Amino acid sequence: MGARLRVVLDQLVHVVDPDQASAALDLTVGLIATAPSGCTVDAIVPAGAEVSVAGVGEVRTLGLGRRELAASWQLGIAPGVGGGMIHSPTLMAPLVRHDRVHDNDQTTVTLWDLRAWDAPEQLSKSLVAWQRGMLRRAVKHADAVVVPSHAVAERLSELARLGDRVRVVAGAPPRRFAAPADAADRRAALTLPAQYVVLAGSAADLHDGFRGAAAAGIDAVVMGAPDGAEPRYAELASAAGLPERRAHIRGALDTADRAAVLAGASLFATTSSSAGWPWRAVEAMTLGIPVVAVDSGSHRDVIADGGMLVAAEEIADAMVEATDAAADRLRVLAADRSRAFSWASSAERLWGLHADL
Repeated sequence: MGARLRVVLDQLVHVVDPDQASAALDLTVGLIATAPSGCTVDAIVPAGAEVSVAGVGEVRTLGLGRRELAASWQLGIAPGVGGGMIHSPTLMAPLVRHDRVHDNDQTTVTLWDLRAWDAPEQLSKSLVAWQRGMLRRAVKHADAVVVPSHAVAERLSELARLGDRVRVVAGAPPRRFAAPADAADRRAALTLPAQYVVLAGSAADLHDGFRGAAAAGIDAVVMGAPDGAEPRYAELASAAGLPERRAHIRGALDTADRAAVLAGASLFATTSSSAGWPWRAVEAMTLGIPVVAVDSGSHRDVIADGGMLVAAEEIADAMVEATDAAADRLRVLAADRSRAFSWASSAERLWGLHADL
């Protein structure tokens, strides 16, 4: 009988992180498509969840909802889950004692970023505490912790004693990520100008991005801003020399709206240097948008030669260049680099990981 890989899909009803929720589904599709002969993909889901992914085998529906399950698993209480090969595309996993050698039980988890340690102000206090607690459980019970880049792996090794259990498996953009046919209408509905750059980063590091937009003489759009952050971000823009009317602050957008906004941008610039998977930068490269990023370990690993990597104080000058002389070259480089990432490739590496274990 072939192997059965059981994937934890915990955000089907209660979405905590839209990027990670989307990645979990895309990875599952990839695992099904690349499953070795005789192997199947099952799912473990909270109460009330329904799995709509074609090709999933057995679905184990647990008795607790997602919120209650998170609290239970943090305490190491995981009744009804069962054994076998289990992978969670997040830290949300039944991290309990098991016997990999004699029972062939395996539990692996994915850690997408280290904000809970390096930038805790970007998360709620409860989420920071939960993630730190789950990493402690992973140190005790995970057979492997998957991270999306070597920079994250290096930083994680400083935070936790995991030894050779840290494995690097890159992420990818959402499947079939492309500008929708009604992209112009979507941008109009979001009241965006004809020309703009898209900025990514926290309030603490967006100043350089706004300064770059001002230097390039172009409007700036920030996606995914926290609720109620618009006045603060507008003040940051003004302090950086960009008039408030030219700073367009938007909250979380669905995949189609996000693709529409990125597709219409002259440039994508990210000023964040924290260790993690750069979701928006990968999406921008997929659409062939010029990318400028603060030079950091994660950006060197993921963006590499697909964009301009510069020091924080050089962001403004790089943005001016990227919207002018270097624009065409950067579009080609971005599109070429984006082809390095796919969920099928990530899935194959994950199958290989479990085979190694």
